[in-house]
Amino acid sequence: MKLTKYGHACVRLEKDSRALVIDPGMIMPDPAALAGAEAVLVTHEHWDHFDADRLRAAAEEKPDLVIYTCEAVARKLPRLAERVQVVRDGDVVKAAGFEVAVVGERHHVSHPDVPPVGNVGFLVDGEVFHPGDALTVVDAPTLLVPGQAPWMTVPDLIGVLRTMRPRRAFAVHDGLLNEWGLKVLDGVLESERDGLGADIRRLPVGGTVDL
Repeated sequence: MKLTKYGHACVRLEKDSRALVIDPGMIMPDPAALAGAEAVLVTHEHWDHFDADRLRAAAEEKPDLVIYTCEAVARKLPRLAERVQVVRDGDVVKAAGFEVAVVGERHHVSHPDVPPVGNVGFLVDGEVFHPGDALTVVDAPTLLVPGQAPWMTVPDLIGVLRTMRPRRAFAVHDGLLNEWGLKVLDGVLESERDGLGADIRRLPVGGTVDL
């Protein structure tokens, strides 16, 4: 399996000449992420993870594209209703040749006065877990861990890494950081890499790893 980060929380997974994409939101700068993809997984409705216009354009280019997502996102794509499959915690689906297990139900708490929106995480082939905007604990060798968000702290980041203890953790969700913020994030990841003895680092935009 080949994993490529296309910006912020968006990654593309490729295997056997087939591809799926997770969370191609508005911060993702490169539309090539969706080129030829057979499936798109969207964790939740926030703009940095979900871009309705981008998905509609991708669906026009590839008539057999299927979108797997939560109910709230599905409601925002009425013109693509026949292409959208609503998934919930506990579901397992086949998407672009991958087995995708759905884990989680809600976004991490962002505001004391606002109930969290729906958020589904995706465990792909039992190998790669993309939690969306949540700190869901899953037994997965490879974790795409949120590197920064208004709803999380450095202790949150360290806590989920030490609880899950994945063999590999690649920080995503870093599109709001400037160069100084990225340096801080890299320092935290380096410290946890040394402490946990795992491959823990931030993937740059365009960065690729083979799993």
